[in-house]
Amino acid sequence: MTPASASLHDPAARRRLVGLLAALVIAWPMLKLAEFNPAALFASGNLQVIGGFLGAFLPPETAPAFLALLLKATLETLAMATAGTALAFVIGTPLAFVTTRALSVSRIGPGPGRVRAGVVRQAARSVLMVMRAIPEIVWALIFVRALGLGPAAGVLALAITYGGMLGKVYAEVLESTDTRPSRALLEAGSSRLSALCYGLLPHCAQELVSYTVYRWECAVRASVVMGFVGAGGLGQLMDQSMKMLNGGEASSILLVFLALVLLADALSNALRKLLA
Repeated sequence: MTPASASLHDPAARRRLVGLLAALVIAWPMLKLAEFNPAALFASGNLQVIGGFLGAFLPPETAPAFLALLLKATLETLAMATAGTALAFVIGTPLAFVTTRALSVSRIGPGPGRVRAGVVRQAARSVLMVMRAIPEIVWALIFVRALGLGPAAGVLALAITYGGMLGKVYAEVLESTDTRPSRALLEAGSSRLSALCYGLLPHCAQELVSYTVYRWECAVRASVVMGFVGAGGLGQLMDQSMKMLNGGEASSILLVFLALVLLADALSNALRKLLA
C-alpha cells in the first residue's frame, strides 16, 4: 500500500458500515410494520387527488370577516401557548431543582440525609415521568370535558405535559454542565439556590433559554392540534375550514401558523445573542 492510499484509508470505515447495516436491519421491519409505501403517493389516481386538494388552497382567503376571525384565533393560540409554557416553567423548574444531582448536598460528603435526598429525588423524577408520559392532546380531552370548550383546557394540558418535559431537560442540562463551581460553593457552606444561580446558570443559561423558547414554539404547534378537540385557537378554526372544504381559509391559517414559527425562531436567536 502506497503512502498516499494509506492516508486516504478510513480506519473507522468498517465500523461505520456495520453500523449502517445494523440500522437497516432494524429499520426495515419497522417500516414494513408501519405499512410505509412511498410509491403509493405517485400512483396516477393519488396524484390527481393530491393535486386537486392542494389546488383548492389557492388563493388564500382575505375577506375582512374571515381575517377578523383569524386574528382572534391567532391571539388565542399565542395566549394558550404562552400561558401554558409559563405554567410549565413554574411547574418544571422546582422539580428540576429537586431532581438534579449537581445541587445535591449529600454528594459533598456522607451524612444521614443521603438516603432521604435520594428518595425525594426519585419521587420527583417519577412525577416528571408521569407528567410527560401522557400526551397533551389526552389532557386536553380531559380538561375540555371538565372546563368546556375554549383555550383554558389547552393551557392546563400544556402546563402538565410541558412541565414534565422542561423539568427533565432542565435537570439534564444542569447536570451536564461544569459542576465544579457549584460543588465548591456547596462545600463552602453556600445554599443550593446560590449554587444554582452562581455556579450552574452562568454556564448553561443560553442552552436553557434556547430550549424554553423551543418548547414555546412546540406549544404553538400543539395549541393548533388541540384546537381540533375543542381547545380553541387556530386549530378549531382550521377544523371548521377543513370540514367546510374551504381550502382558501385553510391556506390563510397555515400562512399565519408559518409566521408564528418564524417569530419563535427569531425570538430564540435574539435571546441567545442577548445572553452571549
